[in-house]
Amino acid sequence: MSLVLKALCVIIPSFSVCFSPTANGETQDSKAKPKSFMPNVAPPKLPEGDGKVDFDDLHRKRQEKDMAELTSLIESHFVQRKKDEDELISLVNRIEKRRTERAEQQRIRAEQEKERQARLAEEKERREQDEQRRKHDDDAKKKKALTTMTHTYGGIQQKQEGKKGAKKQTEREKKKKILADRRKALIIDHLNEDKLKEKANELWQWMMELEAEKFDLSEKLKKQKYDVSVLTPVQAMVTKTCGCTCAWWSTG
Repeated sequence: MSLVLKALCVIIPSFSVCFSPTANGETQDSKAKPKSFMPNVAPPKLPEGDGKVDFDDLHRKRQEKDMAELTSLIESHFVQRKKDEDELISLVNRIEKRRTERAEQQRIRAEQEKERQARLAEEKERREQDEQRRKHDDDAKKKKALTTMTHTYGGIQQKQEGKKGAKKQTEREKKKKILADRRKALIIDHLNEDKLKEKANELWQWMMELEAEKFDLSEKLKKQKYDVSVLTPVQAMVTKTCGCTCAWWSTG
């Protein structure tokens, strides 16, 4: 049997690990042996009676048995090796497939992130453009409103001055006319937003002062009309009473 093991170790080097001498000189398997097919070898027949033993036949039978065992072990080894190789190839294929799928998923995620960043950049740029356009439109509307207000106020002032031109002007009206003549035209095209706000506030304060003065004059006019409406009957009564008294004294 030792000759068979040595032959296996020479033919298949991996069997040198499976069969190693122990401390007692015996061999033991490091792994469970695969099932091997052992052919049915007929044991040598001993002669009956005092016949001699045929050692050649015994040796031949022993060699046939050893060769059958060796052949079975070799076949089992190659079958297991083919199975291991198939499993290794399948594992390598699965790993490669998984690596390819992961790379594809990463590529898709990278493209999606790139598209998302591009959309965010476009939305930000569009919002900034809309904000600039809205700010420009607001500035244009403010300038137009101030220009219209200036022209309207100038036209009203000119009409008022035209109506009063034929009348006798008081010293105060002359002063206002002189100030109006000296006042320069309102030019606001070159002003920025802050200057326009200051100018608008100035015009607003001016309008408030004019409205307050107008209100005071209106109240004064109402009071004068009331005084006239009340004092006129009193004056007539006094005049009538005075006339009657004078007539009585003259007759007496």
